[in-house]
Amino acid sequence: MISIARLSKCYAWVFTLLLSMPAFGADRPVLLVVGDSLSAAYNMGLDEAWPSLLEERLETSGFPMRVVNASITGDTTQGGATRLPRLLERHQPAWVIIELGGNDGLRGFSLDVTRGNLESMITQSQAAGANVLLTGIMLPPNYGQSYTEQFYALYGQLAETHNTLLVPFFMDGVALVEGMMQSDGIHPSEQAQPVLLDNVWTVLAPALPRPKE
Repeated sequence: MISIARLSKCYAWVFTLLLSMPAFGADRPVLLVVGDSLSAAYNMGLDEAWPSLLEERLETSGFPMRVVNASITGDTTQGGATRLPRLLERHQPAWVIIELGGNDGLRGFSLDVTRGNLESMITQSQAAGANVLLTGIMLPPNYGQSYTEQFYALYGQLAETHNTLLVPFFMDGVALVEGMMQSDGIHPSEQAQPVLLDNVWTVLAPALPRPKE
């Protein structure tokens, strides 16, 4: 029969071993999503939103990465730029997807402010060793032709200046499409999540390293 003292030592050894083991998935590269309600699973389960679908797509396509969805409903580029340093330090991502700006535009923020915040997020991410994918947003035409055109253009300008990937229009195939929007006419529905995923995947996948055979 094993003595109590010997059993206690055995338990202590197992407990020490467990503490020394990395957390599940900690060895996988991280893809960090910093966005607003378009990515924050607004009015749906987290597992139904496109960032969760992206993690599944990455896994099945031979790119085992851990997707960290740090999106917050109502967030602006200022909020994202403020939160980003801690997120970079904590998760040390290999990729950062920046899906922000829509709330800036809907509130009529200065284009210079939005541009400056997005640029700060891009340069911070790149300085931390992460690749960046930027998602473009279009505003409704009632915000004026000059503002809406300049707002949309700034995403392409930033992507070109800082050599980032760009999804030209994140809501392509979703905005104003029947069944793809929730009743508020602003947020994508559950049915729209695979379309948003495809919009991102089309740009992201070619930039990922080839899966190991």
